[in-house]
Amino acid sequence: MVLNFRFAIVSDLHLALPHTIWNHPSRFHLVEVSIPAFESVLEHLTQLDLDFLLLPGDLTQHGEPENHAWLQQRLAHLPFPVYVIPGNHDVPVLMADQQSIAFADFPYYYPKFGYDNPQQIYYTHQLLPGVRLIGLNSNSFNDEGEQVGRLDTKQLRWLEEVLAAAGDELVLVMVHHNVVEHLPNQSRHPIGNRYMLENAPELLQMLRHYGVRLVFTGHLHVQDVACSEGVYDITTGSLVSYPHPYRVLEFHQNNQGREWLQILSHRVESIPDFPDLQQSSRQWMGDRSFPFIIKLLTHPPLNLPLSQAKELAPGLRDFWATIADGDAVFDYPHFPLEVRRYIQTYGAFTQPTTGIATSGIPTLIDNNSTLLLSSELC
Repeated sequence: MVLNFRFAIVSDLHLALPHTIWNHPSRFHLVEVSIPAFESVLEHLTQLDLDFLLLPGDLTQHGEPENHAWLQQRLAHLPFPVYVIPGNHDVPVLMADQQSIAFADFPYYYPKFGYDNPQQIYYTHQLLPGVRLIGLNSNSFNDEGEQVGRLDTKQLRWLEEVLAAAGDELVLVMVHHNVVEHLPNQSRHPIGNRYMLENAPELLQMLRHYGVRLVFTGHLHVQDVACSEGVYDITTGSLVSYPHPYRVLEFHQNNQGREWLQILSHRVESIPDFPDLQQSSRQWMGDRSFPFIIKLLTHPPLNLPLSQAKELAPGLRDFWATIADGDAVFDYPHFPLEVRRYIQTYGAFTQPTTGIATSGIPTLIDNNSTLLLSSELC
C-alpha cells in the first residue's frame, strides 16, 4: 500500500478568552493574540485538503475550564479530524482549583479529538488505513505535587503494547515535552532541561526498537527539527509567540518503499489589533529578554560574572527570537571568543544533540525541508 497524506500542526495555542487573561511583566508570549491568530490559521487550513490536524499541547493559557470549553466547541466545526494532547499549561494542577481544571478532567473535554476513553489521558487512533497516531501525556506530578515532564510506568507499558501490535503501520507520536534535544545539552542545561522529557532516553529506545521515526512536540516555543539515531523530533513554535508559526506537512511513499516528509511552515503575519504582528512580537520578546539572557550568561557552562553579563546582554536582546525563528545563524565578532563560540552552538551550523560543528554549511531544515525517512539514520 502506498501512503500519501497531508496534515497540519499548530502548537502551544495558549488560548485565552479576554476576561481570563492576566498580565505578567516577564511573559514572552502574546496571549492577547491567541484567539484571532488561531482563527487566522483555521481560515487558511480549511482551504486545504487536510486529512487531519495535530495540536501538541498547551491548548489553553492556564487550564481554565472556559478556555477548554471554547476550544472543543470551535474544533467541532472544522471539516477535518483534530487530535489533541495536554501540555503543562492545560493541566497545571492535580486537583481542580479556582483557575484550572483537574488533571483527570482533560480527556472529558476532548472526547471527539482522540480521547475515546476519557478515563485514560493518553490514546491511540487509526488516522488512515496503515497510519496510526499515538497521543501521549507527558505531564506527571511528583510526591510533592509538583508538575514534571515524564511518562509514567503504566503509560510506558501501554505504549509498548500498542507499538508491538501496530505491525507494519506507520506510527506518528505526539507528545508535549521534547524527546530529542533542540538546544545544546538541553537535558542538562538549567534553563533548557524543563522542556525535555525526563525519561526521554527510555522512550527513544522503545521508539527505535519498533521503528518509529516521527515524533511531534511543542513546549519549547521554537521552530526546530532534531534527530537522534533515526527518530525525528519536529517541534513547532507557539502560535502566541514570535514568529507565530504553524506547519503543513505531507507524507509520501512511492512504489519502491521510499518515504519522505515534506515540511512547510507558515506564519500569522497580521491580525486586527496587530497589523504588523511579526515586528511587534519580536519587539515584545526582545523587551523581555534581559533576565533570560543574564541567566544564560551567568549559568554553566559560561559562568560569567554578573557585571560582564550585564554588559553583553543588550547585544543579545534578539537571541531567543532568532532561535524561535528556526534556522538560526549567529556571529558576534566583538564578543569574547569563549562567549562567541558558545552562542554559535545554538545556530544551524551545529548539531544540538552533540554540539559538533557541521561542514560549515548551515543545515536549514527547521522551517521548510524534506526529510528522507528511508535513508540512513540521521
